Amino acid sequence: MSAGETSGAADWMDWLALLSDLARVRLLRLVEQEELGVGELARVLQMPQSSVSRHLKPLFVGGWVAKRSEGTASLYRLAHETLPEAAQVLWRLTREQAGHQATFADDDHRLAEVVAERRSDSKSFFGRIGADWDHLRSELFGEAFSAEALLGLADPAWAVADIGCGTGNAAERMAPYFREVIAVDREPAMLDAARLRLARFDNIQFRQGELGSLPIRDAEIDAAIVMLVLHHVDDPAAAVCEIKRCLKPGGVLLVVDMVEHDRSVLRHTMGHVHLGFAEQDVRGWSGRDLALERHLRLRPDTEAKGPGLFLATFRRLGGRRPTA
Repeated sequence: MSAGETSGAADWMDWLALLSDLARVRLLRLVEQEELGVGELARVLQMPQSSVSRHLKPLFVGGWVAKRSEGTASLYRLAHETLPEAAQVLWRLTREQAGHQATFADDDHRLAEVVAERRSDSKSFFGRIGADWDHLRSELFGEAFSAEALLGLADPAWAVADIGCGTGNAAERMAPYFREVIAVDREPAMLDAARLRLARFDNIQFRQGELGSLPIRDAEIDAAIVMLVLHHVDDPAAAVCEIKRCLKPGGVLLVVDMVEHDRSVLRHTMGHVHLGFAEQDVRGWSGRDLALERHLRLRPDTEAKGPGLFLATFRRLGGRRPTA
């Protein structure tokens, strides 16, 4: 074997070693789409910056990524112009064979959010006046008030159930805006914690019961929410059907849960029965007298570490929108 052939074989083996790590494949997918800084990559990949830097170093030394400076920041992108053709072929093959993993979909959604935030970040990039106002408003008033204030659009005559209420986070937010909130959980300890937390409200009822047989009368409520609960349930479709029984005609069910993902460790660490839900799964929960009206993926919080979330709203058919 000639020296050139030996060098080529060594390069090939080095490339295979670099691409054998899923974290580096995820990283390369991102810098192929956008020029990104270490901090941005850390937020998208949900990794510490030190880990991102550790993966970037061999990719940079090996010529897979190019780097340029903008102020004090270093920005990275896939080195299309200088990467050998054989390496580019290997990368395309790796990307295709890796397929459409749920992890990649989550990365892409977080990437879109990071890029959107970048476009309104006056200090780091464009210096827009509008972004200065956003920053000033956040300093003065925080971030939480917008979502809470929008609850003012809700119908104050409604009776609403918080199914799987836990310690009462959602019930606490809803109580000032609705006539009645029914907080349901199967665990007495959770209900005790919720009672303590929500003692200042006089319009919350606490009821113990299972999701498969809710302690709520037929057509008692105008709306129900189920937040991050259904992935713990053996039969989500049956649970949704039981909630439908409790809704008035025209009543609304709001579901928030995880999109389909591949983090199987959550089965063991968090007791998850389902690894999120695909949109087709959610559509399967509708049926006679219950229509899916909306399914959308929620904007990701780039500081969060968990899978992406979706929102779905269902309406019980057979009557008008609930009123007092």
